[in-house]
Amino acid sequence: MKFEVRVARQEIGGSLLQFAAIALATSFVFAVFAGSGSAAPRRLGIDDYLALESVGAPLISPDGEWVAYTVGSIDAEKNERESAVWKVARAGGDPLRMTGEGSYASAPRWSPDGKYLSFLAARGGAATQVWALNRLGGEAQPLTAVEQGVEAYEWAPAGDRLVLVIKDPDPAEVASEKGAGKGADTPKPWVIDRLLFKTDGVGYLDRRRTHLYVFETASNKLTQLTGGDFDDSEPAWAPDGRSLAFVSNRSDNPDANYDTDIWLTSADEPDPKKSPRRLAHSPGPDRSPSWSPDGSQITYVVAPNMEEFSWYAMEQIAVASVKDGEPMILTESLDRRVGQPRFSIDGKSIYFIFDDQRSVPLARVPVTGGAIERVLSGQRCVDGYAIAAGGEIVALVSESDTPGNLFALEAGGPRKLTRHNDAFLAGIELAEVESVSFASPDGTEIQGFIYKPPGFRARKRYPTLLLGHGGPWAQFDYRFNFDAQFFAAHGYVVVLTNPRGSTGRGKAFRMGIWQTWGVKDTQDAIAGVDHAIELGYADPDRLGVGGWSYGGILTNYVITQTDRFKAAVSGAADALFLSNYGQDLWHRWWEREFGLPWESRALWEERSMYNQVQKIVTPTLFMGGEKDWNVPISNSELMYLSMKRLGRETLLVVYPDQGHGIDLPSFRIDVWKRQLAWYDQYLSK
Repeated sequence: MKFEVRVARQEIGGSLLQFAAIALATSFVFAVFAGSGSAAPRRLGIDDYLALESVGAPLISPDGEWVAYTVGSIDAEKNERESAVWKVARAGGDPLRMTGEGSYASAPRWSPDGKYLSFLAARGGAATQVWALNRLGGEAQPLTAVEQGVEAYEWAPAGDRLVLVIKDPDPAEVASEKGAGKGADTPKPWVIDRLLFKTDGVGYLDRRRTHLYVFETASNKLTQLTGGDFDDSEPAWAPDGRSLAFVSNRSDNPDANYDTDIWLTSADEPDPKKSPRRLAHSPGPDRSPSWSPDGSQITYVVAPNMEEFSWYAMEQIAVASVKDGEPMILTESLDRRVGQPRFSIDGKSIYFIFDDQRSVPLARVPVTGGAIERVLSGQRCVDGYAIAAGGEIVALVSESDTPGNLFALEAGGPRKLTRHNDAFLAGIELAEVESVSFASPDGTEIQGFIYKPPGFRARKRYPTLLLGHGGPWAQFDYRFNFDAQFFAAHGYVVVLTNPRGSTGRGKAFRMGIWQTWGVKDTQDAIAGVDHAIELGYADPDRLGVGGWSYGGILTNYVITQTDRFKAAVSGAADALFLSNYGQDLWHRWWEREFGLPWESRALWEERSMYNQVQKIVTPTLFMGGEKDWNVPISNSELMYLSMKRLGRETLLVVYPDQGHGIDLPSFRIDVWKRQLAWYDQYLSK
């Protein structure tokens, strides 16, 4: 297939949406026949992305009988993403959809009495509010009516109040609504006085902040709890309902560092002018607070070395006494990135998840410290979990051939509760996924995966794609990977590597690219392709490379260092590092790793792959979002124009109104179509 485009911007019209609607209907037919055994399996198509559902946010009801969760999907006709709240009996049975179609519902929560299921939703063109739905059925009703909307919330233990996270109102909008004279609706210039002044998905930042409020359900009274020139988030109620823990950076200049801490404030005597009490302090971000059942301790995630090593710092599980704030690190010996800490029902241990060797296990550690026990491990990824009042656990688990679903953890092993996508995928022949380990040129062991095309033949060599992950502080793992499956379905061997800089291998491995981006990680990634060639899978004359975010950055490094790859796709990637200072949202990270640009200019230039652009001979497709403030599109524009002036084969595709992630469904389809067409053009024979 050849999908040639002669301009950088091309509209996606109704024909694609009609195609998508037909695809969904076709997918349903395939699923039905697959279930009856009447149809032969087919290969994964680009339209199948529209039919896949994503499960998330499990939460068990107070009586332990039900599990609420979300299901994300795509409305192809409207070209929109949807999210609905569902519930399933923990004992098993068919799940029930609780919210209607055509909307986006998130953050499901059970009321403490278990009678209501609440969620966040923006309906009827209004701002996002908290809605409540009787668990027995019926129409949901709004609980809140906050003019600027609600960003997050939690029920108080007694069920009489909610804590709300609310952003300060926009003064311009308030003035407009009050009819503040001629020109009230005219856009005003951005007046910038902050050090951190833009972020992806938002744009330019003003002084509006997010704060905590208490909402009384009986009287609808809304009272502000916190204030100041700080952002407050992640509120967690104490078991007695008298106080709240939350996360905030209340340093002298929050825009200059990542130093969030866990703070405590009274819910009984709210006073936004009164300073909250800091529970514990470490020179780095503290987050994810969770109370012990007796209210005497709080567990949280801490990254004590982040101010020195930025995102390379290893996060740990900590526990601190509410009385004196004395913290204890419980996972220092683990040497892995951790998250989602929660106390066991008896308060004697703390559950958490962590990245480890391409998997994400669920584990627990005694609250007093000691040996770490893996509760659910193996070649799978635990993306979330919930604990019932009786101690039972439900986990959200994904595997290489199965997107995430809910499982009840039992003595005999995990028992599957939901089967979203199962019938649909039963009609599709997926790629075989082989986990591999191989040596980089300096002898370092590198891990990864090889996806083999359906119908793979051992003595045949295939066109091969080397794909890089984002981050770089991330890992390719045992989750279902649509990108890799999609390209494999179209005849490619797909190589995924976790080069140095990736998580899951400890701090030393993560620090392996500190101030040396594009050196060891590039060698590690290319070694994965060499391994596929040695295995007899990959055709050395038909190699492609690509990725998004850091995967695109790695692609730019690869094509400036070798001419082995015959096609490349660089998505949302950096090029000239200095040009990003003041353009992206990462100045704190840039300064910690590379220094101030006027003091360490040589290092900034040395690591910038743009300074080697003249060496690129690989035909390269550059892609990105118009409003990406994570990795600005100016990087790809710079690479594209330079290659064009050099007379090299190149193409630039910019997606209107999109940020770092291309979220509009039709644009996501377009991304995959163009990538596949680009690879096919140069790698097919």
